[in-house]
Amino acid sequence: MSAATLRDLLDQATQRLAATGETPRLEAELLLAAALERPRGYLHAWPERVPEPERTARFVAWLDRRRAGEPIAYLLGRREFWSLELEVTPDTLIPRPETELLVELALERLPAGRPLAIADLGTGSGAVALALAAERPTARVVATDRSPAALAVARRNARRLNLPSVEFREGDWCAPLAGERFELMASNPPYVAAIDACWRRGDLRFEPTEALVAGEDGLDALRLIVAHAPACLRSGGWLLLEHGYDQGEAVPALLRERGFVDVSDHRDVAGLSRTSAGRWPA
Repeated sequence: MSAATLRDLLDQATQRLAATGETPRLEAELLLAAALERPRGYLHAWPERVPEPERTARFVAWLDRRRAGEPIAYLLGRREFWSLELEVTPDTLIPRPETELLVELALERLPAGRPLAIADLGTGSGAVALALAAERPTARVVATDRSPAALAVARRNARRLNLPSVEFREGDWCAPLAGERFELMASNPPYVAAIDACWRRGDLRFEPTEALVAGEDGLDALRLIVAHAPACLRSGGWLLLEHGYDQGEAVPALLRERGFVDVSDHRDVAGLSRTSAGRWPA
């Protein structure tokens, strides 16, 4: 491939990636543009150009890793979420479009222009916390995670995006929030059941297991959050939880059993149960 033009590289890579994902041409373009450190439009504007050998070598190495199943977000070191470009590493989950529903539902419950207090539990790359901070600049946002490595990524994202209102704290779920009260708490915790083989296949094989798997039924983390969140919520405060498509009855039931009111379950753009919400009574 060393003497190939950009068009040749793209055509060959598209064929090689055909069995890996649903969008092989797009992935080939993303990887080649990143290897060249050029925008994707450059590939179409100059298809007959032959890149430098070291650029081609980088592209081929990434292509081989992608064919082995490594997520393209880890190869590129970034993923867009809520129009924010975030750094991601194997220490963090890759932010996914369905999690934007969690942000949308939170914003509906957070009046603009007020000095609100918001918490994001298990922040990972900081995706949810930073999206909320970007949309509610007068709010104070606290994000927790038990992983120091994930928090380091989240802090770098906050600095690069110039969102200093987000404070990052190390610890499990609500533990770093003791003694404080929030108008809203949101979380995208692990919710895959240990017995579900899906996390051993595809892209998920490369993501941190502790951020994916939560006990035999996938509800361990959700149970802990629902149990402890009321101690950190103001009267009338909201708890929003992302969960698995098959947990749309179990998670609302947990909220109701704990005493939350106005409990609801919400579907993502694919029509799958994805996020549950509950309000702590006034």
